[in-house]
Amino acid sequence: MISAARAMVKCLENEGISVVFGYPGAAICPFYDELARSKIKHVLVRHEANGGHAASGYARMTNKPAVCIATSGPGATNLLTAIATAYADSVPLICITGQVSTDSIGCDVFQEVDITGAAEPFVKHSYLIKDAAQLPRIFKEAFYIAGTGRKGPVLIDVPQDVQTALIDFEYPETVTMRTYKPTVKGNPMQIKKICEALEQSKKPLICAGGGIFLAGAEDELRAFVEKSGIPAVSTMMGLSLFPSKHPLYQGMLGMHGVRSANYAVNSCDTLIIAGARVGDRAVRSPISLADGKKIIHIDIDPAEIGKNIPVDIPLVGDCKAILSEMTEKISTVDYSGWIEELSAVKNAEPEGEETEGYINPKMFMKKLSNALPDNVVCVADVGQNQIWACNNFEIRSGGRFLTTGGMGTMGYSIPCGIGAKLAAPDREVVVVCGDGSFQMEMMELATMMQEKIAVKIVIMRNKRLGMVRELQTKMYNDVQIAVHLDGDPDFVALAKAYGIEAERVSTMADAEEKIARLASSDKPYLLECNVYKLESTL
Repeated sequence: MISAARAMVKCLENEGISVVFGYPGAAICPFYDELARSKIKHVLVRHEANGGHAASGYARMTNKPAVCIATSGPGATNLLTAIATAYADSVPLICITGQVSTDSIGCDVFQEVDITGAAEPFVKHSYLIKDAAQLPRIFKEAFYIAGTGRKGPVLIDVPQDVQTALIDFEYPETVTMRTYKPTVKGNPMQIKKICEALEQSKKPLICAGGGIFLAGAEDELRAFVEKSGIPAVSTMMGLSLFPSKHPLYQGMLGMHGVRSANYAVNSCDTLIIAGARVGDRAVRSPISLADGKKIIHIDIDPAEIGKNIPVDIPLVGDCKAILSEMTEKISTVDYSGWIEELSAVKNAEPEGEETEGYINPKMFMKKLSNALPDNVVCVADVGQNQIWACNNFEIRSGGRFLTTGGMGTMGYSIPCGIGAKLAAPDREVVVVCGDGSFQMEMMELATMMQEKIAVKIVIMRNKRLGMVRELQTKMYNDVQIAVHLDGDPDFVALAKAYGIEAERVSTMADAEEKIARLASSDKPYLLECNVYKLESTL
């Protein structure tokens, strides 16, 4: 017999977990004691939410569930934002929390919180383990739930006394859950209807979302687009499904998208939405979008189809399998007139002008992307920096773009970049954040140095909460309140205090030289960019 804490470690080993992210505390110490005897690498983050975000970056690069750990009480509640972020973006996480002893649950003892209840709205499933003997089955189920269907976070809450109980350990080889059977194969008749609709269409368009990545269907999507000749746009979560300069790719649509993509969506007669949930910022007015268009929606989650927009042809299933079958069945149609119309619109977005003493963030993003390898992983935070990166960081073949779309969580990029770099150590990882979001995550510079993780960081510094400032300027008569970041530290000096190479760039004239130094470094590097306080995302 072994302790349940030891069994928890063996469960992770059986699932092939080699890296976990966490922050210990008393209620989870039995597990940590056993983890010390394992070959599993533990990365100590400086805040529990960042453990969840780092696991998110790791999971998104591997497309498999990743693990984050916290103790009971405030450790668990600090993790909630990361769980909600993963849920909104369908990222598969296993979130392990310690809990007070079972005989103390409900007694309001030190660091007790009902974390399974608190997390209920934004987990795929949660477990509070009270019978240690059930632990192997529960872990097997948790990984299966997190990594199948519409992926997402699963919470496992383990009381301290359960961790120390002795059990006979046998890890299940299979999972049988009568009430959970996600649909994978698409309905053949619906696939036939879609192909017929496309063949009759004059101006078809594909809108691809993050669900394509989750299905591992990137190659299948590009094969379908290139065989059919149908142009495509992407949501924010679908960025890097196509190289930025792919001849059929029109860019990111939505409130903060590019003109060519929004024109294509408004002008098409048949719209295929694949692996996207029709969010409010991707499609500003979903109901009017459907007027006069044939809407086709492909998604593995039936709850998303028809939720935000009327659908003519629904298709539930895995995008990888469905797109592969559609590529076999689709006939080639001449859409040259439609392509020419879109090409006329797809002009370079206005780059604006450089303000003396400041960099132009749009030009800077293009120079940054040009200096980095084709397969670079770019992680954008939330705010103006995100939009500048989304629309101007040029993705080439093999590149990947990560950000938080559904929850829009500031302070996501650095821990996500840490997780992404650990998952893909041979690839360059560059993080783009604002001076507001950086201060929500700058403690993770210590994690980077402790673990020798060579993430490159670019801070767009305008001494403002730029996106909120821009909103106040446009919508609230320029009444600016609570957006001035006075009292900020010197970020270059701060980075150097951690032992990280850092410098500042204030003009485009010296941007190229400093970007080159960032790109050539094999260590963590921070570049602070001075941006004009009234710079716009437009």
